[in-house]
Amino acid sequence: MMNSLKLLKDLEADMKRGQELEWEEAQKLAISVDLVTSAKQHLRFLAEVDRNRTLYDGPILDRAIYRYKHYWLPLLGKHTESTILEGPLVVPLDCEWIWHCHKLNPVRYKADCEELYGRILDNKNGMSAISPTCRRQTEEIWKRMYPYEPYEINMSSQFLKNFINSSMSTHYDLVSAVKRQSPFFYQVSGSHMNDDVFLEGAVARYKGFLHLIKRNWENSKRCFCVPTYDIDLIWHTHQLYPVSYSKDVMAALGKILEHDDTDSDRTKGKKLDTGFSRTTKQWEDMFGCRYWRAGAMYRGQAPSPLGLNLSQLDNQWWDKKMVPSNENQDMVSLHRKTVMEIMIEIVGVKDLPQGLKGSLFVTINKKQPDVFLNNKRNISILCNTKEKQAIVFQCEPKGGSCH
Repeated sequence: MMNSLKLLKDLEADMKRGQELEWEEAQKLAISVDLVTSAKQHLRFLAEVDRNRTLYDGPILDRAIYRYKHYWLPLLGKHTESTILEGPLVVPLDCEWIWHCHKLNPVRYKADCEELYGRILDNKNGMSAISPTCRRQTEEIWKRMYPYEPYEINMSSQFLKNFINSSMSTHYDLVSAVKRQSPFFYQVSGSHMNDDVFLEGAVARYKGFLHLIKRNWENSKRCFCVPTYDIDLIWHTHQLYPVSYSKDVMAALGKILEHDDTDSDRTKGKKLDTGFSRTTKQWEDMFGCRYWRAGAMYRGQAPSPLGLNLSQLDNQWWDKKMVPSNENQDMVSLHRKTVMEIMIEIVGVKDLPQGLKGSLFVTINKKQPDVFLNNKRNISILCNTKEKQAIVFQCEPKGGSCH
């Protein structure tokens, strides 16, 4: 009996050490981009786009795509071929948004750039619209090349004009790409996503994610690996540097890793759901730690923005100069809320009564409900399969404990 226990402990120790070695191996993966700093800039850019929601759909999106394909890419291509100014060009916000979505299909972006320009158009030659870099020189070059097209467009205008004809253009469906990426900001917009410690952990987990995929490929396992949102933020950030991403991932995996964002159906049993479950199990088996992470899970659908129909406003009022006023300031002042996100995972079920079938339920509630947690939440546990279940919820960190 003693020998059996010692053998079991030795096996557990060997397994734990093997998992630690896998994690250490994953952390050796070389990334040529400062992903923490770049992720913060990435989040600032997404926030700026989200403040200009006309870029998500409709005629402004159509115009932005046209400008990106027929104005920005040719200008960037010319600058990378023969430098037309010292330093990088500053990309207009609308073109940068489309460029952003195009780069998030790294295989297609690389192929399009090589077909149209003979090389990958990297962002080292193009500075973000939200950067403090002076854009005067870029505007002057833009005006010389496109005298009838403004450098920046009015995001609230639906007036389209001055379309030009060009045979040099990607045929990638950028409208669909934008619609797939538009909800992403809501999922990563929590203040914790901008925290250095959280992002450093996300970078480490991203390396683990790449290592997991590498091991799957080495073992000829076909698995649709699904990232948590902290990993996905870092993955997106890495792809925004297409030359570095191509080199880094080629060195790590032997080929460019595709970014499949076409599946959004989270229904039980569908590709996204089963892929996430398998990724979770593989991660925990390989590294011996939890894959789920508080603050990095799906938050549900983004709330619909408040609509404002300008055509219904009084024209005289609209024409007046808007002057800030302190009148009724107290009516619009919002109290800041401190919110805690809690994740509870059922990791095992023991000592069930013999023959028990069906489901067990774990109920979570708060002694003093708040605006976030104001009713009971249940986790279902399937007795026959003992399937793991987890729940993520938010509440205010006061007003009584959760049970």
